[in-house]
Amino acid sequence: CSGDGRTAAMSWTAVIPFKGTAARKTRLADLFSTDQRRDFSQRMFDHVRDILTACDAIHDVALLSDAPAQGWAGAFIHDEGRGLTAELAALATARVTQRLLIIHADLPLVRAEDIEALTREADRATLAIAPDRGGTGTNALALVDPAGFPFQFGVGSFARHIDAGQGRAAIVHRAGLSHDIDTPDDYRAACRVAPDEMKRLI
Repeated sequence: CSGDGRTAAMSWTAVIPFKGTAARKTRLADLFSTDQRRDFSQRMFDHVRDILTACDAIHDVALLSDAPAQGWAGAFIHDEGRGLTAELAALATARVTQRLLIIHADLPLVRAEDIEALTREADRATLAIAPDRGGTGTNALALVDPAGFPFQFGVGSFARHIDAGQGRAAIVHRAGLSHDIDTPDDYRAACRVAPDEMKRLI
């Protein structure tokens, strides 16, 4: 992201939920071996991390996981196994922080300008949501004030997050934020949109 003169008080903390010891991307088993899925997942995570750390709007990047990721040297938040919604609720309560960005680790096409657009919309509306390409899940969620927000991750989370926003949510539709990779169809769709980027990850 290009510098825009924001002060530290206007900066964002980004949290990336990521599986540490558990099997990763099991729904891609028809396409890739266990080792290939683990490596692919790690490379997607690395990509998301690198994009976030290059953004001026992002002050801090934290990993939420049951174990530190390979090569991770940043802030680490231990996942207690209560489910993502409960983990994020506990995080928002325990940490006195404003401007919290939750972004999934399986977004191989995300770019700096996508993060910039999401945080800009959240600064305007106080809440911004990036849905998946099917319009049912939530791939990223940006909150100016996360304290007390009823996180709703899981099946059908996009509609529930809109309801939780009580009319103030900005919806951000961008290819880099919508193409998460959970299924073979997701993988094929991303390959059609950005074949060169996807080749570098496998």
